[in-house]
Amino acid sequence: MVQGSGENKLRSLAKIAALATVLASATPALAEIGRVKSNVGVASVNRGGRLLAVAPGVQLEPGDVLVTGRDGRMGVTFVDGTRFAVGPNSRVTLTAFQYDRTRQTGSFVTSVDRGSLGVVSGQIAKSQRDAMRVRTPTSMLGVRGTRFVVDVP
Repeated sequence: MVQGSGENKLRSLAKIAALATVLASATPALAEIGRVKSNVGVASVNRGGRLLAVAPGVQLEPGDVLVTGRDGRMGVTFVDGTRFAVGPNSRVTLTAFQYDRTRQTGSFVTSVDRGSLGVVSGQIAKSQRDAMRVRTPTSMLGVRGTRFVVDVP
């Protein structure tokens, strides 16, 4: 009986370890949606009220606000291949971002409060109509796999 209960304990531990492995692989370690590729001048990321210094390699998350000063610029690449060029004196919010790498579909909403934003869209915009949208104070753009520039005075 003692040997049997030891085997049961081992089986239970093995099941728990297997379940923990499945749960860990199903939950992403980070909510990374993209990275800063380049920056010039005054530039920062506002994350939950905290200002983060910008440098190549800084990871971006949904809700981040990209902020540049008068002499600032920032280049960003997202996990779906979308690229942003944020111009001087800009404030751009990464409002929502979801991407399924397997199916190459998702949704992306960006808000440009001021300044300029150059965009080369990636897989999200190509996956379905209006999957990528850009808001400005006066309009909403539905992106359908293209290159464009938004300028908000």
